[in-house]
Amino acid sequence: MIAAVPLAAVEPPLLVEDLSFAWADGRLALDGCGLRVPGPGLWMLVGSNGSGKSTLLRLIAGLISPRSGHIRTTAKPALVFQNPDHQLLLPSVGSDLQLGMPADLPAGEVRGRVARALEQVGLAGLERRPIHTLSGGQKQRLAIAGALAGEAGLLLLDEPTALLDPDSQRDVLALIGRLCHRRENPLTALWITHRLEELEGCDGAARMEGGRIGPWQSGSQLRRSLNPLPAGRAER
Repeated sequence: MIAAVPLAAVEPPLLVEDLSFAWADGRLALDGCGLRVPGPGLWMLVGSNGSGKSTLLRLIAGLISPRSGHIRTTAKPALVFQNPDHQLLLPSVGSDLQLGMPADLPAGEVRGRVARALEQVGLAGLERRPIHTLSGGQKQRLAIAGALAGEAGLLLLDEPTALLDPDSQRDVLALIGRLCHRRENPLTALWITHRLEELEGCDGAARMEGGRIGPWQSGSQLRRSLNPLPAGRAER
């Protein structure tokens, strides 16, 4: 079900207004795109390759700049890629988690943040573990832990289960659901997916086509209205 949030009571975690973006060759990726995420929860976008989904996440994360329009967030955003190997840069679990933290944090605070983040994603006690020894699902959970250690409140997930086995797919989806519905400091997650079965676990879903986003609806409602979308690598 779509989360019941009094829209006028609080500022939304994410508001995108009239957003446009074109690549250097002139191709228009977003054309007057608008999006309002009304509150904490797990929100999913579905669309074919080339619809602009991944471009939108990179704009929200600040990796690229729009041609026009506005993006407003009330929480720090963090992008989680489809392939965790693209963002896990240091050799050990603990050292990698420190990358997103301020350089002037006291050592005790650093250790505390690392331990808390790992506990939240089910990797407690693995601070010294070499990253290359982790499974694909563990690496993706570590990438999520990096966002938590950096105190992100808005997770931008670009097909985070695309490269995982079925068990790990379910584990990552369940993990994000728990983080978005915990009693204290629930997160907001914007999740791109090609897997229509994942829509059953979200608070709201919308279809993106031609650089624009349709209205929020329940995940089951959107799933019923769509033919199976071809799985594919994350598009720009």
